[in-house]
Amino acid sequence: MSSNNIYEQNLDQNRANFAHLTPLSFLERSASVYPAQPSIIQGERTYTWKETYDRSCLLASALLSRGIGKGDTVSFMGANTPETFEAHFGVPMTGAVLNALNVRLDAKAIAFILGHAETKILFTDKEFSTTIKEALDLLPEPPIVIDIDDPNFQQGELLGESSYDDFIRTGDKDYRCFQVSDEWQAISLNYTSGTTGDPKGVVYHHRGAYLNAVSNVLCWNMGNHPVYLWTLPMFHCNGWCFPWTLAAVAGVSVCLRHVRDDLIFSAIKQHRVSHFCGAPVVLNTLINADDELKQGIDHQVSAMTAGAAPPAAVIAGMENMGFRVTHVYGLTETYGPCVVCAPKQEWQELSIVARAEMLARQGVRAPLQDEIMVADPETMQPVPKDGKAMGEIFMRGNLTMKGYLKNPNTTEASFSGGWFHSGDLAVWYEDGYTQIKDRSKDIIISGGENISSLEIESVLFKHPKILEAAVVASSDTKWGEVPCAFVSLKSGEEMNSSELIAYCREELAGFKTPKKVVFGPIDKTSTGKVQKYLLREKAESIDYAKK
Repeated sequence: MSSNNIYEQNLDQNRANFAHLTPLSFLERSASVYPAQPSIIQGERTYTWKETYDRSCLLASALLSRGIGKGDTVSFMGANTPETFEAHFGVPMTGAVLNALNVRLDAKAIAFILGHAETKILFTDKEFSTTIKEALDLLPEPPIVIDIDDPNFQQGELLGESSYDDFIRTGDKDYRCFQVSDEWQAISLNYTSGTTGDPKGVVYHHRGAYLNAVSNVLCWNMGNHPVYLWTLPMFHCNGWCFPWTLAAVAGVSVCLRHVRDDLIFSAIKQHRVSHFCGAPVVLNTLINADDELKQGIDHQVSAMTAGAAPPAAVIAGMENMGFRVTHVYGLTETYGPCVVCAPKQEWQELSIVARAEMLARQGVRAPLQDEIMVADPETMQPVPKDGKAMGEIFMRGNLTMKGYLKNPNTTEASFSGGWFHSGDLAVWYEDGYTQIKDRSKDIIISGGENISSLEIESVLFKHPKILEAAVVASSDTKWGEVPCAFVSLKSGEEMNSSELIAYCREELAGFKTPKKVVFGPIDKTSTGKVQKYLLREKAESIDYAKK
């Protein structure tokens, strides 16, 4: 039956009027419009946008020649270097999916991810060779390994069949790609700690990556050619999509391998850095740095922060130093930031302390986030905007993941009711700004990294001396939150905090190890359920490693 709508008659979608959204197009544009504009600076290494595009195309061509294509996984255990940046374009050019690994994870977790993702090729920086070597030994069929041999870093062992540079030299210099056939196609795979020990694989699509990259520009007023300092790991939600953002605005990436106050301040002054992202722990490090390091910054620097809600004092401390802070909120499942505490003009009339209190809230939806709400998780009805009624934060729209890899039940549950369930509990203010009050999933966010309390508990329960264990988040001025373990020993057993922490260090990544320990009975309900809200209250008043 023909349509009576005149706007649907002979006005069909075709190659001339429609293209699938992909951030690969940003790279091609910057390379063609600003070929000589610097793209990446790392120590003595500097690349232009044409060189970055050429190297990304070589990477893609070399991968294709090794049989890598649509639906294959390519993993990167990389630092913040040009190679990891290029991977965000070269890998998806082939139709393959980029899996940027969390370099802070232990060998067991890395081995699980490589196996679950069915990684075909692993690129690994020699700095992480000890962890990768152990992880590869745990796999029945290890992937092909290619080394990232950064000339700026001399330590570590080479494990692969060739170096990254030698690998991309096998590519076709004439290979070019900046479009895809389906914007719903997967572009990247990021693993997040959930409420179980094994991490969940979050799948992003090209459309979402494109839109969040643009959303970052809009909510941060970045303009053309910003100078961006990489203190945020590129593995974390694909660097909150900023590799693609910087390609969109032809910015400059200043790469830092290690996050230290002296290196950050030096880079800001040397390269006149205009923007950087970091967890509150990074901001706190800068605030508490030696005054001598802070001298000599004579231009405006904008900082974006997320993770555990930053204390207002941290935001105030940064503003007192002359930095402009933007507070954002999101999850791995939402491509990183999807909510921003958008500043209002009238806030400028407030004192720095009062303004910081406003900026410490999570905020409102980002420019390209379709919808968010704070609602009762049972009825899905929005809570009153009174700053008191608590509900769960829900999102929906293009900035939400495709789903969890090989996990249909969890995917379906997370999207039930037509919204993504964040698991974060918050209040809603009259002005529409949200503020997180608690986490329903008991996830601990330490230094911007998610830690599963249940994962730590499962390790503690394995110790022969431990009868029961419960782990909760405890506030920390440096890391935002740290794990606090409540432990009950078996009758007749003795243990001190040092012994328990040493045991955890053998079983867990360092950042997951409890920083506070309490021995004794654990609060429970009459039915035997641990009362974690009481434990969280106790954890706030406990010294580190209390026996």
